Amino acid sequence: MTVNGIDVREEYFDNVATGVEIELDDEQTGLARPWNPDDIRVGTKQFSLRNILDLIDDRDLELAPDFQRNTVWKPRQKSRLIESIMLQIPLPAFYFAEDANGMMRVVDGLQRLSTVHSYVRGGRQAFALTDLEYLDSAEKKRFEELTPALQRRINNAQIVVHVIDPTTPPGVKYDIFKRINTGGTPLNAQEIRHCMSGERSRSFLKRCTHTPEFDRATGGHFRDHIRMDDREVVLRYCAFWLNGVDGYVREGSMDIFLEKTTSILDDPREVSEGRLEELHESFRSAMEKSYEIFGDYAFRKWPWGANARNPINRPLFETWSYVLDQYDLADLIRRKSLVVDAARDLMTRDRAYIDAITTSTGDPKKVRLRFDLASRAAQASL
Repeated sequence: MTVNGIDVREEYFDNVATGVEIELDDEQTGLARPWNPDDIRVGTKQFSLRNILDLIDDRDLELAPDFQRNTVWKPRQKSRLIESIMLQIPLPAFYFAEDANGMMRVVDGLQRLSTVHSYVRGGRQAFALTDLEYLDSAEKKRFEELTPALQRRINNAQIVVHVIDPTTPPGVKYDIFKRINTGGTPLNAQEIRHCMSGERSRSFLKRCTHTPEFDRATGGHFRDHIRMDDREVVLRYCAFWLNGVDGYVREGSMDIFLEKTTSILDDPREVSEGRLEELHESFRSAMEKSYEIFGDYAFRKWPWGANARNPINRPLFETWSYVLDQYDLADLIRRKSLVVDAARDLMTRDRAYIDAITTSTGDPKKVRLRFDLASRAAQASL
């Protein structure tokens, strides 16, 4: 869609609009950077499904909690997976990442294992099989209702697991996952980061997305986004707040920048609890200021002559949330009309700025340009 000559394309998932503008970044088509092949350390193990389910219940194997994409699988898909296991059809290999304490995290095969676990260990919440192709005797039955023979087939089914060794550098783990991420609906970058990250960063990002200030600034329907875009824009704010624009330019890649920020957030030696609380309060303040200035058009392309509310634009989110938080709220409100006019002028007349928030958005020169121009606009009348 073109709005007053400005290109706006909304992302769709499962034929439903996500409310987020597509970010046209050439970096997304390939790996973030090359790495030393000697750093790849992946071993192969074999487990029974019973072993795997026990590991999940004992919390020795993590299924990336709060991962919304699990809900995408339809009842028929789930049932056909269970039927395949009962038919003794081998499952494709899984990938786990192991940490220094022996704890493992699923990085490929999350939906399959979540489905099996919910069926076998779900108790009253377990789903009943439906629309089976061969095993009519198991139709409409939960695990406890299956014959002992079918229960044993599921529990004793053998699966092959490739385990990424804990000595493998985090960046290499991330790139390995990008290479193996070829399932039915490939995960996007933030979904990969979520599966690879620790509980500390996941909880913090979720906490930020559940603030009333974030809800208000993003239109009230963005939290718990089906593709985790809500978590990504918060992570972008955190990345620039912690490292600045110069930190991004040094990395030269949004993937690397956000991946390293996730690792920092997970490490209390890098970001203390006090610093994390300061970051949370700054984020809330940034959201409040963004809404007070731009209202329902916050983080959206809003050129002159356009009144429809466009999807959320990630580059606009990262720049304006960071820039506006550098100013006092009362001062911003006093200069509101001038700041808004300056921002809309950029979105209407400055082709370099429009390009910087639309195409090849990870280019360090474009990142610096959009931050510099937004900073100038925020200084209107100073």
